[in-house]
Amino acid sequence: MAHEVNEKLVSQICIKSDGDVFHQLFREKPHKISGMCPDKIKTCDLHQGQWGTVGSVICWNYFHDGKERVAKEIIEAIDEQNKSVTFNVIEGDLMEQFKVMKLIVHVDTKGQDNLVTWTLQYQKLNQDVADPHTLMDFCLRVTKDIETHHLTPA
Repeated sequence: MAHEVNEKLVSQICIKSDGDVFHQLFREKPHKISGMCPDKIKTCDLHQGQWGTVGSVICWNYFHDGKERVAKEIIEAIDEQNKSVTFNVIEGDLMEQFKVMKLIVHVDTKGQDNLVTWTLQYQKLNQDVADPHTLMDFCLRVTKDIETHHLTPA
């Protein structure tokens, strides 16, 4: 049996807003993200467990590539020291193209600089499936919307 290699896309983006706040948002308050970028994320609901807890199941309703989409994810890992959260997609539109899709969001804070790294680890259902570059672009645009939200005076 041939062993299929998981593929990976990695992108980094600098934000001026607080890296700890950004990490906390994805760790335990993803349901608040829709208010920061309603044109991209409609809702994020808790289906099982508790916000900010490994093993919890959350469901995103979002707009991607011009269509409404759904992704049900398990919070697979939370690393407080490295400020990273790993989401493993278990149901939804992405599963029509990918056998495996994990999204890892990681924040590095150095003084005033906050570097957000998005890593998509995936396994395509077949070779005809395109690499998820548009999904990565979506993650980066959401990151910039969150930054703008936090930098805009209330």
